Amino acid sequence: MEWDQVRVFLAVARAGQILGAGQRLGLNHATVARHLTALETSLGVLLVERRPQGCTLTPAGETLMAAAERMESELLQAGSILSGSADRLTGTVRVGAPDGIGTYFLARELGALAERHPGLTIQLVPLPRTFSLSRREADLVITLEQPDHGRLMVRKLTDYSLSLYASQRHLDRHGPLGTTADLAGRLFVTHVEDFAYSRALDYAGEVGRHTDRHYECGSVVAQIEAVRSGHGIGVLHDYAAAGFPELVRVLPDIRFTRTYWLLSHPDSHHTRRIAAVREHIADRIAAARGMMLA
Repeated sequence: MEWDQVRVFLAVARAGQILGAGQRLGLNHATVARHLTALETSLGVLLVERRPQGCTLTPAGETLMAAAERMESELLQAGSILSGSADRLTGTVRVGAPDGIGTYFLARELGALAERHPGLTIQLVPLPRTFSLSRREADLVITLEQPDHGRLMVRKLTDYSLSLYASQRHLDRHGPLGTTADLAGRLFVTHVEDFAYSRALDYAGEVGRHTDRHYECGSVVAQIEAVRSGHGIGVLHDYAAAGFPELVRVLPDIRFTRTYWLLSHPDSHHTRRIAAVREHIADRIAAARGMMLA
């Protein structure tokens, strides 16, 4: 059993398709299929059911995937030890995060860490979606909910607050907001319900019921830009809104508190570069906790 073949198998198992695995590995479709077939032949078992809609693991494939992930983690840790000196971080760490904290906090904080360590590549993926650690979609993941199942290392980062905002331009054009009754007729900027990936995003309903005019955006960045433009009001992260002086917090009784959790996989939790990025995130957020809960 050759590691290159196992590596290809892992990519297929995680991507759920041969084409997707090839894109991740930089290999063409035929090469991926050939490696997979060679591995199955050498083991004498079928590992993957190949169907037009994608690939699914057989029971033998599930067994091999668990063992292969342990092998991969051991290799990653050994590589980290052998290639890194006591004061040097090398390799790649991917961080998956909600787009709010990813764009308006982690982008600058992780950029500073990457600048200090020339051998370290940090991949920040700030998207409104969830990430799978077991499929190696990321090495570290920030979530809005504490997971209640799976083999995960879980750490609470911080509570954070969200409030209702309008731009000064909007208030000048449409008048002040003194009570929730004043929300009637205002354009409410909110998320697209179909794209809501967490129950923690349910705060929009409390504001949306006061107006029947909604503008739905698929990302936090788009929501903030829409509110900044003066076209409507929206529930925004306080730490993000603080960076835009044209935004005014309105109806202060409308306030929401949510939590960020930091997840890592136990097999790679102690890998040096991942641990360093993890601790940097935790330290920087701890230092900014006052800003997170405005």
